[in-house]
Amino acid sequence: MGLLDYYRQFAGMTDEEVSAQLREQADEQRRLALARIEELDLSRTTWHELPHPDVVNAVTFAARGALNLAPDPTAEELRRELGRRNGVEPDRVAVGHGAAELLSAAARALLESGDELLTPWPSYGLYPVMAQRAGARATPVPGGHDPERLLAAITPATRAIALCNPNDPTGEHLGADALRALLDALPERVTLLLDEALADFVTAEPAGASLALLDDHPRLLVFRTFSKAYGLAGLRAGYALGGPGAEPLLARIAPVLGIGLPVQFGALEALRRCDGQLAQRRALVASERARLLDALHELPLDARPSEANVLWIRPTGLSGGELAQRLLRSGVRVMSGASLGDEQHVRVTVQSAAASDRLLDALRSALGAG
Repeated sequence: MGLLDYYRQFAGMTDEEVSAQLREQADEQRRLALARIEELDLSRTTWHELPHPDVVNAVTFAARGALNLAPDPTAEELRRELGRRNGVEPDRVAVGHGAAELLSAAARALLESGDELLTPWPSYGLYPVMAQRAGARATPVPGGHDPERLLAAITPATRAIALCNPNDPTGEHLGADALRALLDALPERVTLLLDEALADFVTAEPAGASLALLDDHPRLLVFRTFSKAYGLAGLRAGYALGGPGAEPLLARIAPVLGIGLPVQFGALEALRRCDGQLAQRRALVASERARLLDALHELPLDARPSEANVLWIRPTGLSGGELAQRLLRSGVRVMSGASLGDEQHVRVTVQSAAASDRLLDALRSALGAG
């Protein structure tokens, strides 16, 4: 409707009639707006809210004022800050475009044709891919995060173990004592790639408990990211930490020309400004995780304890794929376990209290338990 047509519709009407029609149109617009419910995406492990504004400002400043400059290829200031916060020397820190890139680079550095990478399964789908791209083979070890199963699966060809801790998608977590026992029992030729992308959500032990193992275990590399709890997945920033003697390997897996200035500025600002924000997010996830688990136990499904921002759910009487489809019809998107070879489960991300309420309502409807 053009502007002239809009005003013509009121021709010959009294002021009261015009007001009544405008109110009716406004009410209809409001009704339509309220009827539209945005899809709730609980299929991703990245944080759902916008980053800290100071981080956005730092990235914007770098993008506007330094895109014509070559970045420091060693990211010395960022590595120094990461080393200070994690209790290691800067030479024992490598930074890259996300933990996934550094994990893949470590696989290429450690594995050759005929070598084997072990990983508990189900787990992060990158691990089989990075082994194949390194010319090696990936061997899944069913049964979850069981050190005895992992040790029993080691063969003469095994050169590395990729361990997501806490695990995506199951939320399982090995504490520092269990990790120490695993490392002590590993053959000399086997390196443990400890992927701690979701470690900021762990409440079962103090933050960074695993880092105390680095000094005593040169075959341990720890990988962290800014993509999850920091909410900076689009920045593509991650880092790896190693023990004494790991410096040559860390230098090999770092990007040859380093990472861009906006990435360096953003990651540094996140380290300096986001401790309080991370604490709030950890507390929120822990609270909602516990509340959801309590409520889920009243429904016809199985939900495991978790130390991550995800829950691994198996419904009774239907497949995970069917549950995912039913939830989607209620406007809630989750990840079907079929992509990980487990058709009986779905992975659900823990977000806010409102998201938990909406998920529970959708589950009750999907399972006929409303």
